[in-house]
Amino acid sequence: MFCVLVVSPFETLQGASAHCYRTLIGCFTRRPMSKFVLSCLLYAHHPTESSVLQSPVFTKQPGSIVYPVETLERNREVVFSCEAQGSPPPIYRWKLNGTEINPKSGSHYSLSGGNLRISHLNKEQDAGTYQCLASNSFGTIVSREASLTFAYLEHFKTHRRGSVSVREGQGVVLLCGPPPHSGDLIFSWIFNEYPTFVKQDTRRFISQETGNLYIAKVEPSDVGNYTCVVTNTVTKSRVQGPPAPLVLRSDGEPIQFPEVVQVAKGSTVKLECFALGNPVPSITWRRMDGVPFPRKVDMRKASGVLEIPYFQQEDAGTYECVAENSRGMNTVKGKLSFYAPPHLIEKPQDVQKLIDDSLVWECKATGKPKPSYRWMKNGENLESAERVQVANGALSISRLTLSDTGMYQCVAGNKHGEVYSNAELRVIAVAPDFSHNQLRSQTLVKVGGDVLIECKPKMSPWGVISWRKGSEPLRESTRVTILDNGNLRIWNATKSDAGLYTCVARNQFGVASSTGSVTPTIITTLPSTLDVNVGESVVLPCQVSHDPSLELKFTWFFNEQLIHFGSHGGFFEKVGVDETTGDIMIRNIQLRHAGKYTCAVQTKVDSISIAADLVVRGPPGPPTSIHVEDITDTTASLSWRPGPDNHSPITAYTIQARTPFSLGWQAVTTGKPWWGGHRLTATVIDLSPWVEYEFRVLASNTIGTGEPSKPSKQARTKGTSPKVTPANVSGGGGSRSELVITWEPVPEELQNGPGFGYVVAFRPHGATGWMQAAVPSAEASRYVFKNESIQPFSPFHVKVGVYNNEGEGPFGPVTTIYSAEEEPGRAPTRVRAKSLSASEIEVSWKALPWNASKKRVLGYELRYWSRSEREDTASVQRTVGNQTSTIIHGVKGSTTYYISVRAYNTAGTGPPSSPVNVTTKKPPPSQPPVKVMWNASNSKIILNWEQVKALENESEVTGYKVLYKKNRHSRPSVMETNTTSVELALPTDEDYIIQIKAFGEGGEGSSSRQITIPRITGRWRAS
Repeated sequence: MFCVLVVSPFETLQGASAHCYRTLIGCFTRRPMSKFVLSCLLYAHHPTESSVLQSPVFTKQPGSIVYPVETLERNREVVFSCEAQGSPPPIYRWKLNGTEINPKSGSHYSLSGGNLRISHLNKEQDAGTYQCLASNSFGTIVSREASLTFAYLEHFKTHRRGSVSVREGQGVVLLCGPPPHSGDLIFSWIFNEYPTFVKQDTRRFISQETGNLYIAKVEPSDVGNYTCVVTNTVTKSRVQGPPAPLVLRSDGEPIQFPEVVQVAKGSTVKLECFALGNPVPSITWRRMDGVPFPRKVDMRKASGVLEIPYFQQEDAGTYECVAENSRGMNTVKGKLSFYAPPHLIEKPQDVQKLIDDSLVWECKATGKPKPSYRWMKNGENLESAERVQVANGALSISRLTLSDTGMYQCVAGNKHGEVYSNAELRVIAVAPDFSHNQLRSQTLVKVGGDVLIECKPKMSPWGVISWRKGSEPLRESTRVTILDNGNLRIWNATKSDAGLYTCVARNQFGVASSTGSVTPTIITTLPSTLDVNVGESVVLPCQVSHDPSLELKFTWFFNEQLIHFGSHGGFFEKVGVDETTGDIMIRNIQLRHAGKYTCAVQTKVDSISIAADLVVRGPPGPPTSIHVEDITDTTASLSWRPGPDNHSPITAYTIQARTPFSLGWQAVTTGKPWWGGHRLTATVIDLSPWVEYEFRVLASNTIGTGEPSKPSKQARTKGTSPKVTPANVSGGGGSRSELVITWEPVPEELQNGPGFGYVVAFRPHGATGWMQAAVPSAEASRYVFKNESIQPFSPFHVKVGVYNNEGEGPFGPVTTIYSAEEEPGRAPTRVRAKSLSASEIEVSWKALPWNASKKRVLGYELRYWSRSEREDTASVQRTVGNQTSTIIHGVKGSTTYYISVRAYNTAGTGPPSSPVNVTTKKPPPSQPPVKVMWNASNSKIILNWEQVKALENESEVTGYKVLYKKNRHSRPSVMETNTTSVELALPTDEDYIIQIKAFGEGGEGSSSRQITIPRITGRWRAS
């Protein structure tokens, strides 16, 4: 027997113990009846006293056991495990096939903790389904089901089998017919004598479902005795059937087919198929719905087995086995049906409820077939009753009583299994208790305002609520009312409402109370609305008249979001000067600062607040709905809708435009706008024809100009004949008998329409009529007129006009251009070449006479190539004007070069001179000066280095160059010497960078390493 005791939170534990027998609420009898246990559950307010109690929870549940019969004589014992946590510690019971087991003395059942030990096993009596029950004072829970089965394999009953006759080349099936058994089997066949076993191949197949041996095409070597061997995978025992003789005769058999199988989710399924025939048929598989096999499917064609691991819903369906040989094809179908045992996806959770509350537990599970549900309480099935409803996995109990306390289990099941979920329901009886929800110690209320004082004690069942003001019962009035839920409401508070208020709660188990004070407070009222312009600053006042004993804190909110002073870009600043003032200043106000500002005055336990709306006046927002209503070649009519005026009327609009050719947005000229209702229109003038424009509108008021609107859709002005002619008309040059005319193309924005092109007019000096040619390309910048009658370098008058699809435009001014001239007719003479160094050659020649009329000379072209190169690969260097010498740089040392010179002009080059040759000097020394030493003193720097020796193929060293500078970016000074030392008259209070290089007739050699001489004096130093 266990008893439930309700104890007031103000009683001591000793008092509660004595009170246990006289405040008995309910008693429940449980086994064993021979012993009574009196348990008092103390639902006090001390958390450490109640937290040690725990309902039973399984930590280990029994699993199914398959026991080999052959070991009964040796061990004859099994143990089912069961373990649960709980406080008080759980007591265990077991059921076999729904009937409780009584492990009394002398029984072959015994308990060790929660584990059930079964000794002296009996196959007939002990096989079945077992369940463990764990109970403590909170109730009982039931474990999942676990089965005990006995595995065995008996001997074949038949001792002799008749002969099986078959014609050579036909198929045959040898039946195994396994003996009675329990547990999975493995089949094999012996051919004639052990240990010769039948090997499976495309012709022979052993079914692991039936044990039968299939031979697709019998050959003479197959004649003999066949023995079926059966092995139990659990007991490991093996038995052999009687031998079946196979003899040759004539007959045949058709194809075999797979079984129809139900397959569990996540398991592995094997389909077997074998065919008899001659020639030996090949086996293939396919799905009847045409879906290809996933990669996980294993098809072993040699044995005719289709294996599908980790079976899922999408693997279910009809499968077809196809057997085919050269004489025909046969098929057979089999179906795989998917099933899944239940799996819980929503479980009930432990819950604690008060008397008269309601309970709803949801329990949901997946599975195929769809699971059904049942509920158990303390190990017994629960049925629907007046207060208890069980439907579709949901359990609901209304008007809870103490007798509803216990352990509940949701059981979801289908024909493939059951799953259990446990939850504890505690229904508690509690005397009134304010320990976790006392009245607010101080409640602030504005004079004239309303206040609600909440009274929410914990008690079960709910009792009666009353109020006192001071020591007297509270008198209700039109302003002071006790609400149905026990809360106290005061309307239009006055100073007389100040004082202590006490809430008193009672039920049949006790009385409790809680007290708090009400303090009416006067708070300075903010103006309901404040106006300010963008960029200005404003002070929002918040001042309080209050009880001096109260410690106040001011908190501000903007649009109900707490203002963090010091953030928000530094716009908000506290400017209150004493503890009764909470004023704030908003500096440099922006439009985003408009909104509702709330000042909250807080004590440690309560707060009151006032609010004001701040209106910020600023430049207008962007206009909307910009449309181009009408457009001509130079005008466009626009319409738009005004955006927000930001609390200051709009006084003017500005229109801007941009094109693909403009630099950003440009203001445009407009006619007088027309104001009408909520729309505005304007006509933009002075636009360029045939150009795509976008327009936008900006609004202004007395505060300033606002953000621009979004751009309008692109609109193209209409076309007209062009007005602008090409600039920089010039020309000249070209080939013989040509007149070359060039110009700068007219920009696209000035072409005024499609089909733009040029008209080129020209005539010889002295002629009266113009020749004209059309150039139909807007990008064209050149026209060439060729005629054999044109004399070289003859002057022409030229003008270029424009046109487009809309018509012809004007011609530009007339300019004079000369026709192409002739190439120079003679070669330069007296060509000389001299090697200056290993990399330089000086070339000179005699100039040709200058002829300004026919064959001008604009300069000379030198071609040079080495002895190892061909003349057509020669390098080219040109001079300009009447120059008669030049230097060729970058040639190789110790190399013979050939050089020719010819004159050139715009028509091309004249005949070359006869080539001259010259051999360049040996290369300069390649070794840099080394072992450089220096000494700085008395405004002098003395340098010494080791002599550089030229190699055999290098020019002799004739001297050295010393380069020195003050820093890396200054130009170096150079001193030459033919010795290996030098004295530089330099101030020593500067840093110097020095390099030394040898030179000879081949030029300058490699430079020494860069030397930095710091501002010091002293000894010799080496670098």
